[in-house]
Amino acid sequence: MEYIVLMSIFLILLSILGKVLYETISCYWLTPRRIKKVMEKQGIRGPKPRFLLGNIMDMASLVAKSTSQDMGSIDHDIVGRLLPHFLAWSKIYGKRFIYWHGVEPRLCLTEIGLIKELLSKYSSISGKSWLQQQGSKHFIGRGLLMANGNDWYHQRHIVAPAFMGDRLKSFAKYMVECTEQVLKTLENAVENGEKEIEIGQHLTRLTADIIARTEFDSSYEKGKKIFHLLTVLQHLCARASSHLCFPGSRFFPSKYNREIKSLKMEVEKLLMEIIESRKKIAESSRDYSCGNDLLGMLLDEMQKEKSHNGFSLNLQVIMDECKTFFFAGHDTTALLLTWTVMLLATNPTWQEKVRDEVKEVCNGGIPTVDQLSKLNMLSMVINESLRLYPPASLLPRMAFQDIKLGDLHIPKGLSIWIPVIAIHHSEEIWGKDVNEFNPERFNSKSFKPGRHFLPFAAGPRNCVGQSFALMEAKIILAMLISRFNFTISENYRHAPVVVLTMKPKHGVQVYMKPLKS
Repeated sequence: MEYIVLMSIFLILLSILGKVLYETISCYWLTPRRIKKVMEKQGIRGPKPRFLLGNIMDMASLVAKSTSQDMGSIDHDIVGRLLPHFLAWSKIYGKRFIYWHGVEPRLCLTEIGLIKELLSKYSSISGKSWLQQQGSKHFIGRGLLMANGNDWYHQRHIVAPAFMGDRLKSFAKYMVECTEQVLKTLENAVENGEKEIEIGQHLTRLTADIIARTEFDSSYEKGKKIFHLLTVLQHLCARASSHLCFPGSRFFPSKYNREIKSLKMEVEKLLMEIIESRKKIAESSRDYSCGNDLLGMLLDEMQKEKSHNGFSLNLQVIMDECKTFFFAGHDTTALLLTWTVMLLATNPTWQEKVRDEVKEVCNGGIPTVDQLSKLNMLSMVINESLRLYPPASLLPRMAFQDIKLGDLHIPKGLSIWIPVIAIHHSEEIWGKDVNEFNPERFNSKSFKPGRHFLPFAAGPRNCVGQSFALMEAKIILAMLISRFNFTISENYRHAPVVVLTMKPKHGVQVYMKPLKS
């Protein structure tokens, strides 16, 4: 009898081992080779990959070389600095080429028609790859940004109302209050003789405070530790893909894995304290509602205990959603604001144009929600800033089924990478002045629909917080430019770098002069 039981266990283990072995071989060898052959038949080739590592080392070497020094002057021609491999390979292999990120083949796509078709027509059968999900697993987990298919659909359905309609408009008062506090801090700093201000850190704190108060009913001080830990995790996860090239590496008890898991546990412990506190408040309320902000909506949905075609909201998903919006809700907007201040500080004519418009539209007061749509000059400046320095420089999608994209057959399992920054800096699309700061190009009379603009992606999977971010940016910039004149410091060193998002390596130092009332 014991022999039969032992044999049964042995056969089960052997079956499991065989399945794991087959899936590993398929993931690391069979599927990539199949995709490579399919694309080669269509005339699409690329640099030769190394075993397991693909072209990671080549890319890392090129980027390290191009970003090792600052740019010397403020020059917006930054594609060669941030995507040197794209320039090198596109010259050799053309607009369409395949490169390898570890064992993951990636098709680089810059053709506008095909990009529009992919993002709109195939949004339901494309999404984030396993490599991406594993790379951000301990950072933002399977929140909306990394969810796919049915999970993504239901998460989007739950969180979207938090950034729409009257609820979105109600956030304006918090944005104004938080901005007032930061402006007073800046005024005090200038009055106390601080000649030079690193504006990025102030704007980062401001947008962090806004997302904490509007979506989690928390102050910046309460969420400061979470923001700090997520920033550290962001830097660690930026290196994650190279660690995932080797089978089973994510399970190794290495220093890297221990550090990243420890940080994740610390973040989730802090988030659980916020969640438990909210649940206790809800238990004492008459309608047992957890609130009207994003966290409240997520907790209310979990209380319903509904399952939607296999998807159900649990505490882990809620924590992943919180991490996603804690990070994405402030980091990208802070970068948009920081780059915009740099551009206005180096273009005083446009700074004065925007200041005059704000004064006229807002009658010298604080901007209201209804007045924001009338700030056309400011909108043009924000768009031009997003074109030149898009916080997300790359837009990835993986095909979960075979699809037909224009004249291309895209096999299941192929990742498509859209180099947003290269498209935004394409002379063919935007003209000879592509690397110049020219907000006038976004004037409704001269802006052409064929010119592609992807700061918030496009199609059904576009950024759910787009309206929130733009409203926030307009309010902050309108209030900042009404109170201060700012010029770039002689100590500013222009050195954009990408650490998941595009950042100024040394910050943005400006001289700020308070304006008379």
